[in-house]
Amino acid sequence: MIEQSMVEAAVQECSQASDETIENVFNIIGAFDIPRYIYNSERKKFLPLSMTNFPVPNLFGTARDKAELFRERYSILQQRTHRHELFTPPAVVAHPDDSRSKFQLKTVETLLGNTVKVGEVIVLGMITQLKEGKFFLEDPTGVVQLDLSKAQFHSGLYTESCFVLAEGWYEDEVFHVNAFGFPPTEPSATTRAFFGNVNFFGGPPSTSVKASAKLKQLEDENEDAMFVFVSDVWLDQAEVLEKLHTMFSGYSSAPPTCFFFCGNFSSAPYGKNQIQSLKGSLKALADIICEHPSIHKSSRFVFIPGPDDPGPGSVLPRPPLAENITEEFRQLVPFSVFTTNPCRVQYCTQEIILFREDLVNKMCRNCVRFPSSSMDIPSHFVKTLLSQGHLTPLPLYVSPVYWAYDYTLRIYPLPDMLVIADKYDPFTVTNTDCLCINPGSFPRSGFSFKVFYPSNKAVEDSKLQGL
Repeated sequence: MIEQSMVEAAVQECSQASDETIENVFNIIGAFDIPRYIYNSERKKFLPLSMTNFPVPNLFGTARDKAELFRERYSILQQRTHRHELFTPPAVVAHPDDSRSKFQLKTVETLLGNTVKVGEVIVLGMITQLKEGKFFLEDPTGVVQLDLSKAQFHSGLYTESCFVLAEGWYEDEVFHVNAFGFPPTEPSATTRAFFGNVNFFGGPPSTSVKASAKLKQLEDENEDAMFVFVSDVWLDQAEVLEKLHTMFSGYSSAPPTCFFFCGNFSSAPYGKNQIQSLKGSLKALADIICEHPSIHKSSRFVFIPGPDDPGPGSVLPRPPLAENITEEFRQLVPFSVFTTNPCRVQYCTQEIILFREDLVNKMCRNCVRFPSSSMDIPSHFVKTLLSQGHLTPLPLYVSPVYWAYDYTLRIYPLPDMLVIADKYDPFTVTNTDCLCINPGSFPRSGFSFKVFYPSNKAVEDSKLQGL
């Protein structure tokens, strides 16, 4: 016999599933809402915070948080590297020729324990400068001094505090490096095949949206979906507002799904009047949006603060603009979201990470050696971020981070798209199935911005100069 209550529960569950799909079509996830997972090397899987003895993250981190920050970055890259075909240990019955092409990762501790010369070894560790002008390689087991005089650098921007695979020989307490390379990147599909459908990304779905056939179908069918990315929206400049008016007029016949406006929202910090002037500027933007009823009704607006916007300094992740600044705008434009920097966007089965930071300059300035290869800077830059699995692979004094919230800056598993809004020239680079774009600074680059079509993952370069 099946009781009525069981039938009711089953019907409720079935009807819930369809609503859930609609709920999960488009979500904006703030940095402080991202779920915390910790890699467990014994079980070889990521465990949610609740299953570990780690404390709940706190903005005022402890000394343990600071140590854990680098240790976690290391353990994630180590497990990813070990899984790569070049580093998987050969099976006992393997063909003798196979083992020659494999490499074995060593730790710093194994070098320090040797009194004789150790030939060709590869070590995964972090580059640090513990003494002025002297570089060291550090991992959880110890620190060794480096001799970089003969080192060959593979492509990428090798900054302090980034993790590298260093190949060379060890003698007299110095590791003589022949070559530096980055830990190999791993496509998102490979990561998910290994860890299952855990939702690392965040948002309402209990499992990863990649597994949803319904959402995939919705994504393919909705060919009109369109995201517009604009950075450095200086709302205090009349010319910028004029160009936004032109943009809205052009899009009014076919409103985009969402406009992503990244800061800074003022061309210069105004000191004590900045908040008042920003309120006025947002009101002017709201008036322009209200002049275009189709956009006001159909499009969403997402605002990501920039480094010079009002807020608690330059420490990442950065909270949204204060509610008292945005209150009037949100009343006039109800489909608007003021979120954190960085933030995440989930649209159907696609995962997008947005980050507003002038990172290219910072990384080039802090390079151990500037790249000499013919590859362009954006390609070096993108390769570095993806292989580090982190948005800011820089020393904490260059790019400060709330220690306990460092996990919110992770780029692992790789998203479908990474938007780095930087004042550097606009670029579009694809690496390891991850599309990386920089819309460029709107007022500085001839009013250029980027348009993304999720149904076919196409990116369009757009410009309003001369219009």
